[in-house]
Amino acid sequence: MKYDRIDPTLYIKNRTKFTERMEPNTLAVFNSNDIYPISADSTMPFQQHRDILFLSGVDQEESILVLFPNATNPAHKEILFLKETSELIAIWEGEKLTKKAAYETSGIKTVYWLQQFPTIFKQLIAEAIGIYLNTNEHLRASTEVETREDRFIKRVKADYPAHQVHKSAPIMHKIRSVKETIELELMQKACKMTEAGFRRLLGFIKPGVWEYEIEAELAHEFLRNRSKGFAYTPIVASGKNACVLHYIENNQQCKDGDVILLDVGAEYANYSSDLTRCIPVNGRFTPRQKAVYNAVLHVKKEAEKLLVPGTIMAEYHKQVGHLMEEQLVNLGLITTQDIANQKPEWPAYKKYFMHGTSHFLGLDTHDVGLWHEPIVAGMVFTCEPGIYIPEEGLGIRLEDDLVVQENGVPFNLMKDIPLEAEEIEELMNS
Repeated sequence: MKYDRIDPTLYIKNRTKFTERMEPNTLAVFNSNDIYPISADSTMPFQQHRDILFLSGVDQEESILVLFPNATNPAHKEILFLKETSELIAIWEGEKLTKKAAYETSGIKTVYWLQQFPTIFKQLIAEAIGIYLNTNEHLRASTEVETREDRFIKRVKADYPAHQVHKSAPIMHKIRSVKETIELELMQKACKMTEAGFRRLLGFIKPGVWEYEIEAELAHEFLRNRSKGFAYTPIVASGKNACVLHYIENNQQCKDGDVILLDVGAEYANYSSDLTRCIPVNGRFTPRQKAVYNAVLHVKKEAEKLLVPGTIMAEYHKQVGHLMEEQLVNLGLITTQDIANQKPEWPAYKKYFMHGTSHFLGLDTHDVGLWHEPIVAGMVFTCEPGIYIPEEGLGIRLEDDLVVQENGVPFNLMKDIPLEAEEIEELMNS
């Protein structure tokens, strides 16, 4: 790993949050992700499953975490199973966690090698009346690819059909969505890297530059600051490309007079940042571009004020829609008649603003959380309204990362990143 070791008190706290919510005489199992093959002997870079990472800090493949608060053996209340390391593995693959290093990382004292798992698990499950299984229940999840977790669940259900099955996901969604101070510090570090990348671009972008060159500048800045790189696939969309919400080709030349929409963010220690800014290729917005930019900015500033404890996200999105209606009427894009005749399921504003305003942010860019419950202090959300006008070849979206506060407006982790149109123009032309 490139990042500094994280204080294990974070993971000790996180495990306590989970076990406090478990039913009596149950155990929970969390598996690492697979290393996914491409073809021949090629693989994708390893990315740890965020749940085992959140609970243990273990950032390597072939790892298993077992939590069993009611275990008769006190040493078995928390157990890590790791791939056994050796001199040969160290030569071919690099250093893996030793038992001592695993304890220093996680705060878990009982660490076994992975080959011991079948025997020890059989002993543990015999004591338990139920088991928490970890399934991916994110609302946007793609679950076509079978995971290590999926294979484990199949095996447990076949081998132990009499045990009660419980879901880990509702607990994980609740506890992961409220960030500890250490997590916020890691996210702030990712945001500062993103700021450095964005400021670098303000002196780099000019007519004739290619979208992939902009992506390369960001990658350079992120990597040199000990990030693995982008928290998600970067969007560098100039001109009409900005009207494609998930444009990731980044292969077009930036033309004089166009605006570039940048939806990019660095990761640090697996925590995400998520930024969107719009930059005029030639360093100056046209009056029309600036009018649309300022309309989006107005909606963003007003929407941020709504991210306070007690807010229900479905109602929040409706209120943001009303804010956007007003701006679109002012821009001449929709009329009051369009609003009067709109269908409730597809309001008039959605012709130009068709996506949600905010999502949870954390270990995943679209982090887990319970959308039907009121938001609370310590949650982190993006705020990213946008206006997309294909007929004008113009798309504007503005986005920051916000920490909900106990009192008052949220704290902006990206408050130092240039946002006002005039400031961006000044920096590009200085």
